Amino acid sequence: MSIENVISSAIVRTFSDKLLNHLEVDVAIVGGGPSALVAAHDLAKNGAKVALFERKLAPGGGTWGGGMLFNEVVVQSDATGILDDFGIRYEPIPGADGYFTLDSVEMASALIYGAVHAGAKIFNAMSVEDIIFKNEKVGGLVINWTPVERLGMHVDPLTVVASCVLDGTGHPSEIMNLAVNKAHIELNTPTGKILGEKPMWVDSGEASTVANTLEYFPGLFACGMSANNVMGGYRMGPIFGGMLMSGRKVAKLIQEKLGK
Repeated sequence: MSIENVISSAIVRTFSDKLLNHLEVDVAIVGGGPSALVAAHDLAKNGAKVALFERKLAPGGGTWGGGMLFNEVVVQSDATGILDDFGIRYEPIPGADGYFTLDSVEMASALIYGAVHAGAKIFNAMSVEDIIFKNEKVGGLVINWTPVERLGMHVDPLTVVASCVLDGTGHPSEIMNLAVNKAHIELNTPTGKILGEKPMWVDSGEASTVANTLEYFPGLFACGMSANNVMGGYRMGPIFGGMLMSGRKVAKLIQEKLGK
């Protein structure tokens, strides 16, 4: 066999094995932002079988660009322990006790590396177009390639069966929207619907991101800005402590659900 075919065969074989091994998982995560990556790391580290599906080529969500393409972000002291877990460096902000700056590229890459090395599998360039909903329970995801989605090609999807589904899609709360609008699920919110994200209020947004990280329907969870959008919290811009703590919180909730 020529080296060209050796290379091609190896890629097809190893990717196929990886995908086949993750068509049934404990936790299927949609979106690869900071909260989802922390959750993937913590869950996998504690023995859960985790697959994360990211629409873009590069996971990391809104972390890469920092604030308005200044690739620095801010984290408060409550979340520095999570930064330490991933080996992410940070510096105190003079005159602002308890707040730190850090390089957004270092943060995004370290979170990805940490999640993968904990045992989570990341599938990039894959979009989730629907959920599996059987017997009044969310049971997994319907996936397709992002280029197929964006080109509007009529290509049937595949499915991933999961005990728990985590919506980490950020501001749009895409999985929660599918649950409400297609499965007619009543969420664990005051109206049973998605309340919608409010304008920026940093202090409130940071606190509500963690508080709103919940199981919203049996087996269906939301974290990060997706959780804030579902429960009507405020946005908070390029400060990421709440996002990191949301990921850690939802991992604990899911672990309890799974009994792991």
